[in-house]
Amino acid sequence: MGVFTQLGGVELGAVAEAFALGEVRTFAAIAAGTINSNFSLETERGRWFVRVNEGKAEVDVAWEARLVAALADGGVVTPPPVLARDGRPYAPLASEHNKWVSVFPWRGGHHLGPGEVTAERAAQLGAALAQLHVVGLELPVGWRRGSIYDHDHLVARFARFSSQSDPALAKANAILDDELAIATDAAAVRRRATQGIIHGDLFRDNVLWDAGEVSAILDFEQASGGSLAYDLGVCINDWCWTGAPDLALVRSLLDGYQRVRPLPANDRAALPIEVRAAATRFTITRITDVYLARVQNPEKDFRAFLARVEAWRGPALGQLSSVL
Repeated sequence: MGVFTQLGGVELGAVAEAFALGEVRTFAAIAAGTINSNFSLETERGRWFVRVNEGKAEVDVAWEARLVAALADGGVVTPPPVLARDGRPYAPLASEHNKWVSVFPWRGGHHLGPGEVTAERAAQLGAALAQLHVVGLELPVGWRRGSIYDHDHLVARFARFSSQSDPALAKANAILDDELAIATDAAAVRRRATQGIIHGDLFRDNVLWDAGEVSAILDFEQASGGSLAYDLGVCINDWCWTGAPDLALVRSLLDGYQRVRPLPANDRAALPIEVRAAATRFTITRITDVYLARVQNPEKDFRAFLARVEAWRGPALGQLSSVL
């Protein structure tokens, strides 16, 4: 985690000017980003979250900004992007070529630790995700861009490392090969589930809580079109894991979700497949992006998600089906 683009007072003053935020009072880098460079900025008009979009084309920044604005307008708990003076919800970063900066109103709150997810909070998270899905279903179908982590992409990633003779990957390779085959065989079931806009990465560190309530859903960079059951599977793997799948938390999350959006039969049928597919995805990406890239980040050890894959290969999968 770090800040990849360093901005000082002059550069952030230019950002404030581009977005008509008023005179800069204080600012600080936020060393919590794994992809972008983030800053806290306080001006005479208030406090703001400033994000330098690292390695993104303008079309990608524009797509995300349009989506987040529409979701916020529909009642999703997420801060909408601030419009720049030229009317776009982002602006070029003057000090860097081909980089774009986004600004959002600051939302207070904190991230939950793994031991802080209670039944009540799981239900609240489920309801917030369902609201996101309901609003997303009302948006134009043409907004549903493809996921960069679709099944074919994951198969291709796996192929790049599965033939390596790394002993640390031997067990993972055997399990992942089997799981990808299972997902392939279940393609028809997965396609029949409700398709819409998904967040794709709704981990605990992408949700802020304040006074016991969800105050913000953040980071829509991996949002795409996709299976709503898959989005639920991602959440279950992170929010309902206490060293093993916690079925009580799963039940609470699903209860909260269904208070807003009842799960159709096809979504119920797909969910046991999607919890496995989601765990497989994050195992593969952490192998390629962290382990093989030699990134020192213990919080993203692929073995943590491999443990989830293994858990869903056992009795836990049947237990999940029993609460649906």
